[in-house]
Amino acid sequence: MSQTPYLDVQNLTKSFGAQVLFENISFSIAEGQKVGLIAKNGTGKSTLLSVLTGKEGYDSGNIVYHNDIKVGYLEQAPAFDPKESVLDACFNHHGEPERVLKAKQILTQLQIPDFEQPMGQLSGGQQKRVALANVLITEPDFIILDEPTNHLDLHMIEWLENYLNRGNKTLFMVTHDRYFLDNVCNVILELDDKTIYTYRGNFSYYLEKRQERIDNRRAELARVNNLYRKELEWMRRMPQARGHKARYREDAFEDLERRAKQRIEERQVRLKASNVYIGSKIFECQYVSKSFPIRNADGTEGEKIILKDFYYNFARFEKMGIVGNNGTGKSTFIKMLLGMVPPDSGRFDIGETVRFGYFSQEGLQFREDQKVIDVITDIAEYIDLGGGRHMTASQFLNYFLFSREEQYNYVAKLSGGQKRKLYLCTVLMKNPNFLVLDEPTNDLDIQTLQVLEEYLQDFPGCVIVVSHDRYFMDKVVDHLLVFRGNGDIKDFPGNYTQYREYEKLTAKETQQGAAKASSSTKSQQGDSKPTKKDYHHDTRKRMSFKEKREFEQLSKDIKALEEEQKSLEAALCSGTLSVDELTEKSKRLPVLKEELDEKEMRWLELSELE
Repeated sequence: MSQTPYLDVQNLTKSFGAQVLFENISFSIAEGQKVGLIAKNGTGKSTLLSVLTGKEGYDSGNIVYHNDIKVGYLEQAPAFDPKESVLDACFNHHGEPERVLKAKQILTQLQIPDFEQPMGQLSGGQQKRVALANVLITEPDFIILDEPTNHLDLHMIEWLENYLNRGNKTLFMVTHDRYFLDNVCNVILELDDKTIYTYRGNFSYYLEKRQERIDNRRAELARVNNLYRKELEWMRRMPQARGHKARYREDAFEDLERRAKQRIEERQVRLKASNVYIGSKIFECQYVSKSFPIRNADGTEGEKIILKDFYYNFARFEKMGIVGNNGTGKSTFIKMLLGMVPPDSGRFDIGETVRFGYFSQEGLQFREDQKVIDVITDIAEYIDLGGGRHMTASQFLNYFLFSREEQYNYVAKLSGGQKRKLYLCTVLMKNPNFLVLDEPTNDLDIQTLQVLEEYLQDFPGCVIVVSHDRYFMDKVVDHLLVFRGNGDIKDFPGNYTQYREYEKLTAKETQQGAAKASSSTKSQQGDSKPTKKDYHHDTRKRMSFKEKREFEQLSKDIKALEEEQKSLEAALCSGTLSVDELTEKSKRLPVLKEELDEKEMRWLELSELE
């Protein structure tokens, strides 16, 4: 099967002054491939996307696109004319009626309901969603996305996953959302130590194969260290005997020394802040109500209810996640807890020993002329781990993946992700016993997220997390507060994946219950006084012979399709497929899923019949 290359990158190099971001990297992306790019903050992910789309120059190399393909690019921080309307901002397509309709459908899915609202009145997150809509509306052949899930709520992310999985779309994206990478991508590129590594599978496959690469590298370094020790002995033992003939040994020694001192950025020690103390009383939310006045679409005054007589008693060591659609009041609830927004009625009764550490979406303004290490030492010189153990500010920064060199950089040199990471360090360095984290995963790289997850799992205090990152929530929280809008809040005893499974189950039961109620109503209307079963006059619909045969065949088809889906997914993650086989199977998978959905829906319809 022939495969069309959409992008070919050869020996690409980019540097800022003395700092080399990537050097002589080469990769290609073919039609139908959905490629995720993974790298640490500050190593040039967004810069690479800007270079590929012509927004920035590069030092050397070649970038070749296939002729006549249309490329759509979602920037991390898009800019709009503040005076133009939402709908005008989406029009690269001259207002054709079909495109206008599609624009309105996608904007509605992304919760941008007012199409005439000026862009200048939208928040940064809303503008990012308009930019995403703009990319999808234009139906490009090749889509490049920089952090597409930032500022999307969980339902929007699931919608976007399904949208990108439909058909044979070609993608290249940077995202920290690991479930998104796992569900959408079939190739992972990792930019590590200025080099590109390719993994032909999804995120789960990448984790497995990356660990193998790290293990192999560690074994190689161990072998090099052993040789290094032997050569060091020889150098010390024979200071007078090193003449011209031994020069090659000295050169070999210097090469070994360089390789042996390579650092592997893997966290070996778990940071346990065991000295954190918090009393038995945390906080009690005592029948709190909160609402905001709003203007309805028809111009009348209305009310947006956030909380209504809400009661909750927070337990010691509790780790709670808060989820819900954008605009349901998650951040407002947190700000009321912290005393930043007053409730309309009720109160928050907070324990005397509670010390909040608040990580906000807005971030923190740093002095650009300050060094990274000084930002932290201004808070504290060390963090107390209890039991007489301490961690210095430098060690703490190193734990959160700031290298020694980066610690002595000026803040002005940091990327957006590195500044978010530094802000996180300033919150944790204050040694709070109650962490309140509002969208902490935005713009953080995956390695930093792994370190933060580990830190929070061991954290001996309380945690509240508002996040759209499903993977992060699943690893950190014990239960959820689900904000459903209009003051309706549900406490769910489990993580996000368990909650979604529960939602699907209850929706299915509701659907089946409604179908049975409808069938029962029709039956009663047929005979108002059935005292015993009357099989001659029973009006309930039964399966015809043909429908029974169809039902039996559907059961077989569904089983066969499920087995084919498992086989396809296993093959795609195996890493053994050729490029042509990978493309063919990637095209088959979304078609199979649609076919499976249709047959399952028909099976459910027939199962309601007797």
